[in-house]
Amino acid sequence: MQRGPVTARPVARLIEEFAKLPGIGPKTASRLAFHVLRTSRDDAVGLAEAILEVKEKVVLCSVCFNTTEQNPCAICADPGREHRICVVEEPLDVVAIERTGEYRGKYHVLHGAISPVEGIGPEKLKIQELVARTREDAPDEVIVFTNLDLPGEATATYLHRLLTPLGIKVTRPASGLPVGGDLEYADEMTLGRALSGRRVL
Repeated sequence: MQRGPVTARPVARLIEEFAKLPGIGPKTASRLAFHVLRTSRDDAVGLAEAILEVKEKVVLCSVCFNTTEQNPCAICADPGREHRICVVEEPLDVVAIERTGEYRGKYHVLHGAISPVEGIGPEKLKIQELVARTREDAPDEVIVFTNLDLPGEATATYLHRLLTPLGIKVTRPASGLPVGGDLEYADEMTLGRALSGRRVL
């Protein structure tokens, strides 16, 4: 006797979609899907609308490549910001640094880090855009705030080699951040100290 599917098709599809998200394994995907199933229709519609709104209204800033609803973003458009650029790997890193209240300059989001193992070379990141921006704007300082793991360090070294011939002061955050950790998970005090004690590369 043929058995029917264990899980209803729409639920199985939702589990598959959740499982595509970074850091979400099959068990967590199943828990999320069944949570959506149990929640009210309004909550489920709210989640679906929020996802669609992100895809329809959020763009990358043409200057710093952070996520934004306006172009250029509010930070790039703020004339009160200091004339320095903090280079980070991901938009979440901007959020983490802004929470510290220690930095009043502008940003440049690379959207990743150099990692030959994962097939990510410099050409896949917003590095040439950073070089062009640095040449044009001549900032007082470029702070390379990539993660303290192998890809982050490789990216920092590569950027140092590109930017120092331009006569730009290139710095790196002070120690105190956990080696191998992502900036987005560091607390505000640790990030603030790393910024205030940065060293010239």
